[in-house]
Amino acid sequence: MARTLTTIGFDADDTLWHNERFFRITQQRFAELLADHTPVDLDPERLNDRLLAAEKRNLGRYGYGVKGFTLSMIETAIEVTDARVPATVIHELIEAGQMMLAFPIELLPHAREAVTALADDYRVVLVTKGDLLDQERKLAQSGLGDLFDAVEIVSEKTPAIYQEIFANHPGGVAHTMMVGNSVRSDVSPMIEAGGWGTYVPHNLTWKYEHETPPKDEPHFNQIQDLSELAGLLAKLG
Repeated sequence: MARTLTTIGFDADDTLWHNERFFRITQQRFAELLADHTPVDLDPERLNDRLLAAEKRNLGRYGYGVKGFTLSMIETAIEVTDARVPATVIHELIEAGQMMLAFPIELLPHAREAVTALADDYRVVLVTKGDLLDQERKLAQSGLGDLFDAVEIVSEKTPAIYQEIFANHPGGVAHTMMVGNSVRSDVSPMIEAGGWGTYVPHNLTWKYEHETPPKDEPHFNQIQDLSELAGLLAKLG
């Protein structure tokens, strides 16, 4: 009997290693730096909403990742202060972004074990989006690079991108499962492409990636963490 799945795709950020926590730390620093330069009614929550709006607006220009985030912080700082933000604050925002590019990589629980357990029976592919140099840095520091049969760093995750990537692996997208913490990027477009999507929730997920998991979708699965992945695949056959 032919196997249901032959290839497993893994997301990277907040699926295999921590990432969003560094953005949250920097957002807090962003609010602290602007506290003395913004109107009293612009509380940290509203300031973060303005920053999120800038990030969304700039995705088409800068893509995903720390560099685009840093530029969006600077743009937001200029907007909310009516261009009166001191150059010293801009300098500190740049430094905060540079620090993000130097944070050490910390694997999530069960990440290495999950990838290792599948390597003998499946094609294992990393599919991550973001800045090329930063994603390469994180993969190298993670120590997981040698476990993957292929690594794909893309500017966006869409059904067409998934079809193109997995066409190069046995069975194509129809026999591939994508595993990740974002329903919006890792699950929904993969299912739309004709594959399988497995959602692994992370307690910190960027608001832009929030999406309700699909209901009554036979190709959708959800697990608590990566320790449950091998068991799920054994059930699917």
